[in-house]
Amino acid sequence: MPFWKLFYHVTWGTKYREPTILPPYESVIFAAIHEKSAELGCTVLALNSVSDHVHVAVIIPPSTAISKWVGSVKGTSARAININFEREKRFHWQEGYGVISYNEQLLPQVQRYIENQKLRHASGKSNENLERSDD
Repeated sequence: MPFWKLFYHVTWGTKYREPTILPPYESVIFAAIHEKSAELGCTVLALNSVSDHVHVAVIIPPSTAISKWVGSVKGTSARAININFEREKRFHWQEGYGVISYNEQLLPQVQRYIENQKLRHASGKSNENLERSDD
């Protein structure tokens, strides 16, 4: 097997960026992302959300396309919400996502950024490039 180290910061939002990630949903979404990632041979290093989007620091092997991982964890987590919670409307993610690669030395900074999402958004101190999930 070849040597590789591939670190990504991935973000995606709820459909129409509606604030539909309610506090009871977070643990279900997070568990689904962790489980599907492990199934795909990926490692989640940090994970957090605010009401309308999710951030994940993840290691994805070169044998798995980033788009496959994103599609899989989005699908699995949306299904988990729709199965576990009675809702008026089905839970959906937006179609796109944002991804930035980074080197291992930046891992602690990326993890801190993700772990502090709620505080950053409350204070208006988010990094625009790390929040993007579309053109």
